[in-house]
Formats: sequence, C-alpha cells, structure tokens
Amino acid sequence: MSLPKLSSYSGWVVDHVLPHMQEDPPPSETSTSPSSTSALGQPSFVPKSPVRDPAFPPASSATPNGTKDKYESQHTEPMVLQSSRGIKVEGCIRMYELLHRMKGAEGLRQWQEEQERKVRALSEMASEQLKRFDERKELKHHKEFQDLREVMEKSSREALGQQEKLKAEHHHRAKILNLKLREAEQQRLKQVEQERLRKEEGQIRLRNLYALQEEVLHLSQQLDSSDQHRDLPEVDLSAFRIRGNQLCGLISGIIRATSENGFPTAEEQAVAERALQEMRDLLVNLQQEIARACEDRRRQDEEEARVKRQESQVQQGPEVRKEPPASRQGPGGKLNEDLQVKVQDSTMQWYQQLQEASSQCVLAFEGLSNSKDSQAKKIKMDLQKAATIPVSQISTIAGSKLKEIFDKIHSLLSGKPVQSGGRSVSVTLNPQGLDFVQYKLAEKFVKQGEEEVASHHEAAFPIAVVASGIWELHPRVGDLILAHLHKKCPYSVPFYPAFKEGMALEDYQRMLGYQVTDSRVEQQDNFLKRMSGMIRLYAAIIQLRWPYGNRQEIHPHGLNHGWRWLAQILNMEPLSDVTATLLFDFLEVCGNALMKQYQVQFWKMILLIKEDYFPRIEAITSSGEMGSLIRLKQFLEKCLQRKEIPVPKGFLTSSFWRS
Repeated sequence: MSLPKLSSYSGWVVDHVLPHMQEDPPPSETSTSPSSTSALGQPSFVPKSPVRDPAFPPASSATPNGTKDKYESQHTEPMVLQSSRGIKVEGCIRMYELLHRMKGAEGLRQWQEEQERKVRALSEMASEQLKRFDERKELKHHKEFQDLREVMEKSSREALGQQEKLKAEHHHRAKILNLKLREAEQQRLKQVEQERLRKEEGQIRLRNLYALQEEVLHLSQQLDSSDQHRDLPEVDLSAFRIRGNQLCGLISGIIRATSENGFPTAEEQAVAERALQEMRDLLVNLQQEIARACEDRRRQDEEEARVKRQESQVQQGPEVRKEPPASRQGPGGKLNEDLQVKVQDSTMQWYQQLQEASSQCVLAFEGLSNSKDSQAKKIKMDLQKAATIPVSQISTIAGSKLKEIFDKIHSLLSGKPVQSGGRSVSVTLNPQGLDFVQYKLAEKFVKQGEEEVASHHEAAFPIAVVASGIWELHPRVGDLILAHLHKKCPYSVPFYPAFKEGMALEDYQRMLGYQVTDSRVEQQDNFLKRMSGMIRLYAAIIQLRWPYGNRQEIHPHGLNHGWRWLAQILNMEPLSDVTATLLFDFLEVCGNALMKQYQVQFWKMILLIKEDYFPRIEAITSSGEMGSLIRLKQFLEKCLQRKEIPVPKGFLTSSFWRS
C-alpha cells in the first residue's frame, strides 16, 4: 500500500489540532483499546506535522549544528486516533518529518561545508591578491626610488657640472682680478715711489735751501764785519749792506713760502742759488774794493813816509842804512816737503788718553767680571744682554722702533730698570754695573760697524744716530766707542803703528787691525771689509745727531773731527790698498755733509786729493790692488764733474722718523 500524499495543509492541521488534544499515554501499534475501536467512526485528530506552509514558515527550525526546535523538546503525547487510518497518517507524518529533518540537516551540513570551502577559497584568493598587491606596491616603490635616484644622480651631475663651470669662471675672474690688483698695486707702488722720490728731492732741495740760507747769512755777517773799514771813504759800505739784506730777505721769503706749500720747487732753488752766487760776488767785490782802497791808502802812506824820510835826511845828513834780506818764499809759495809717516803728537796724545780711559773702565768692573759668585755671574749676564741685544735690534724698519731702542738704552744707562729676557734689569744691582754696561755697549756699537755695516752699508746710519744720541747724553760711552774703534781700526785715528824691535809679527799684525787666529792671519779682502765698515760707522756718527735731542748743544764729536781726520790722513804717506779704500768709504758717507759745511775749502781738498795725493797712492798700488784705486778715482772724477757730492744711500730722511 503506497504512502498517502499529504497536502500542504497537513502541517498546519497538526500544529493547530494537536495542542488541543488531551494528554494520554502513547498509543501502541500492535494493540487497540475498545475506546479506539469505538471511535473509528468519529473524526480523529492527527499528530502535529513538521511540514509548514511556505506562507507560514515555522517559528524555529533546526540549527546548523543539528539541534531540534522547540517542538521536539516537548513530549507530545499522540492523540488516540479513532481509526487505523489516523495512525498510519500519523506514522507517515512522523516519517516524513524525520526524513524532512534529516534531509534538511544534510543540506544544511553540505551548505555549511560549501560555505566553508568558499570562505577558505575567498580567504586564499584574498591572501594571494594581498601578496600580489604588496608585490606591485613594492615594485612601484622600488621603481619610484630608482627613478628618484636617477633624478638625483642626474641633478647631482648637473650640479657638479655647474659647480665646475662656476669654479672655472671664478678662477678666470679671480685671475683677471689678481691681474688688475697686481696692476693696481704696481701703479700704487709706482705712485708711492714717485711720491717718495718727490719728497726726497723736495727734502734735498729744502736742506740745500737751508744750507744756502746759512751760507748767505754767514756772508751777510762778513759784510757786516766790514764796518772796521768805515774809515775808507772810497768804499760805499751801505750799498753792499743794503743789497746783502735784500738777498737775505729774498731767501727768507722763499723758505717761508716753502713752509706753507710743502717743499721748494726747482725754480725756487735756482732763484736761491742765484741769490747766493750774487751774495758771493757781492762779498768778493766788497773785498776787492776794500783791498783796492787799502792798497791806495798804503801807497799814499808810503809816499808820505818817503817824503818825510827825505825831508829828515835833508835835515840830518845822509846815513848808511841796511835793509834786511827779503824772504825767498812768497805768500803763495808751496813747501816741497815730504809727507809724514808718524801721527801728530797731539793726535797721538789724544789716542793714548782714550786707551787709558778704556783700561781704567775695565779695571773698574774687574770685580764683577772675575767674580765666582753665581748671583754676580747672573747679574753680569743679564746686564750684558740688556746692553747688547737692543743694539743688535737696530734697523731701518721704522723711526718709532728706533726711538724705543734708544729709550731702552738710555733708561739702562740712567739707572732705571728695564725688561730683558723677561726679567727686570738695572745697573744699580751691582756697584760696578754702570761701568760694565758702558764698556759693553761701546764695544757692541763698534762690533756692529765691524760686522753689520761691513756687510750692509745702509745700516751705518741707524746705528750711528743711536750712538750719537747716547754719546750726547752719556759722554763716557762716546769716549769708549772711540777707544774701541781706534783699537780695532787704528786708521780711524789716523795712526799707522810702527814695528818695534823684538815685537812678535802676530802682535804687530794685531796692532794693524788684522785678526790672527792660531797663527793664521785673515784674508786681505776680509780685513778691508771690516775696516770699511768701521770707517763708515765713524763717518756717519760725526754727521748725525739724535733728532729728539737738545739742538742748542753742539755735536759731541762733529764734522770738525771728520775734517781733521781727512786733513791728517792726507799729510801722511798712503798705504797700499788701505788708504784708497778708507778715503772712498769716508767721502761716500760723509762727503755730502763736509761739502755743505766747508764748501770752497772742501772742493780745494778734493782737488788736492785728485791732483796731488792720488798719484802717490797710484804709485804704490800693485796691479792686484787696483779695485779700490779705481773706485776712488771714479768717485772723485764724478764729483768734480757734477760739482756735488751725492747724498749717501740709506741716509735717514724726515719721513723715516714719522714711520
């Protein structure tokens, strides 16, 4: 028998009918009760069916994990059906419900598995997509980084190229700028040199102008001294005096204008020279007029005396008179005597006095010099450094620096403490300190001439001006300088030591100024070089004065000593190679100052050297010693041709003292 086909309302009937049934014990399929048989003809209730209408879905269904709904949790007692047909329907319903439940659970399980597979597949796909996304993102970043790196490298290369280009342009511009700066510096130096030369020429002209004024004033004094001839009616002294005053006023006016404008021009100097020449001519004319008037008066007096003698002879009678013989030597006669070999007695006495003073000074500090005490030795060393180091620092760098050195030496000699080697030093530290410092200072000055000036001739002037200033304030130092100079260079006296019987040859060579070491005498060139340096220093000292000193006082050892030295050396027999060298050095350094001081007399001296003394030197000079002779000859000829002695090279100008 086939299962009955249930309609779609069977589930609804079961849901609505079964709740209203009485609860009875569960029916048995194998047995029936009388009540059931009796009720077969009555309508019966069927059990609740799980089948629901699609329009009315069940309130709850089995969950995916296989749980049952609320209807399964309840123990529904099947209603007692009145017929077997109802039992069958109920069984079919229950079976259908079970099948339907199993089918639903299986479908739900399959659906869950399918969903899980889909979820896993989606998860794996999403993971793969995420990996691909990360790879694409990383690739994109890498590409962007590579592009950025290439851009940076390109920009870096461009920047380096631009930098190299700018560097090349900068180098080129710097080169051009350096050339322009060098040209500008050369132009500036040229202008500075031109300005310096202009100032030097102006200063030379100014000094010449002052010298011209001095000479004009001297000539004017000679004009004024002619008043002693006022008793000569033939000479009009007032006219000469008036013209002399006019010339003095002319030069004074030029100097006043120069002081306002700076330096005199060449035209002003030429006007002053013409005024000086006119003044000289004026004085010569006056002297000629006076001489002529005196000669006329002498003849007139002689005539009157002769007339008186004749009248007296007529009155007293003739007498025999004897006239004294006339002198054979006229007023302009020249003695033909041989030159001297020995120095004059007065000069020799002066030389010996200086050497004696030097020896006394050495004896005065003998205790300090020979002391074994460590403190005394330290004081001696500090004093020697304080005295000699400043002299070694003398140079032509600046006038202010030279003044500092002078002030330091002056302070030391004055007993004031000075700084030397980081310590305070004073001559008052030892009773013999002053004598020691004076001796060592003078010795150092001469040593600088022997070494520094011998190598660099221009160094003579700064050393000499400091020595002259110290000499003026401390005369004993000056005497010691002369003593050291005469001992090392006897030709500065001038003095030619004579060889005495029994004297050792080495001692005699030392007296002549040679250095003898281990019985070996120095070379002639080195000897002449040292003598030249010391003579140059001496020639610079006698013409220079310390510019900040007292101008009212005279030079302690001035140009008159230079004139005496020159005159005495010309009265002595020349020495081969030595005399020519010393004459050239002395005249080159001091000739300009002597020319301004003695003027005509100086040129007479130069002419005497050229015409009379030079042939004597030439006669004793061998062929191997002609260098100094030729230099002297060229110097004399050049000076006589130009009628001027040039200013020595390295002479300290006024601009130096402003530096």
